[in-house]
Amino acid sequence: MFLPGESIELRRSSELFLEKLREWGWIDKAPAIRRLKVDDKRIRWITKAERLYQELPPHLEAMARLSLATGMREANVTGLEWSQIDMQRKVAWIHPDQAKAKKAIGVPLNVEAITVIRQQMGKHSTHVFSFKGIPVKKAGGATWKKALKRAGIDNFRWHDLRHTWASWHVQNGTPLNILQELGGWNTYEMILRYAHLAPEHLAGYAANISDNAGHIFGHTKMEDTKKAVSSTR
Repeated sequence: MFLPGESIELRRSSELFLEKLREWGWIDKAPAIRRLKVDDKRIRWITKAERLYQELPPHLEAMARLSLATGMREANVTGLEWSQIDMQRKVAWIHPDQAKAKKAIGVPLNVEAITVIRQQMGKHSTHVFSFKGIPVKKAGGATWKKALKRAGIDNFRWHDLRHTWASWHVQNGTPLNILQELGGWNTYEMILRYAHLAPEHLAGYAANISDNAGHIFGHTKMEDTKKAVSSTR
């Protein structure tokens, strides 16, 4: 079974290949490829009030905090090395062979991320995150699941921390094209699943025709439209 992002990439590659076959005269018409339905029910996020941090052991708490601060995937957090971090520039980078899209990713480090990373200094010579002197290989295992149970959070994977990070960004006004760069998604289509989380940013555009519609029925004046738009900001 393919993940949503993988199915999108496979479909696009197949469409390009079939189009080339048509151009070369090998086929008369490129057949349409059915779009696979993405299960948006799996796009979950946690609220800031939930007690996840309090239930996690210190090393997993730190890793979860970094994931929520940067959107980094589990493998990129567990495999993060000191050589990948520039504290002066406040940036980390994911090498192409570590990235899902096989492209290097620059990860800007906000205040929360910098705080977490500084707290790990001196614990291991090469890896940022370790437990009892050994680099952590997996974060979302049995200990993670037990912590979720104690916190009363159901059906939540480590990868859902990335969904939470993306959701918070959209809810706080980060444009989707910027979010795509921050998260290292290969296609814009892959982040459209988050667009519905902040419909209020469309209010200004919706007001563009309010005067036209109101004028027809004699209900709305331009001043009322401006007041309505300003109240949403």
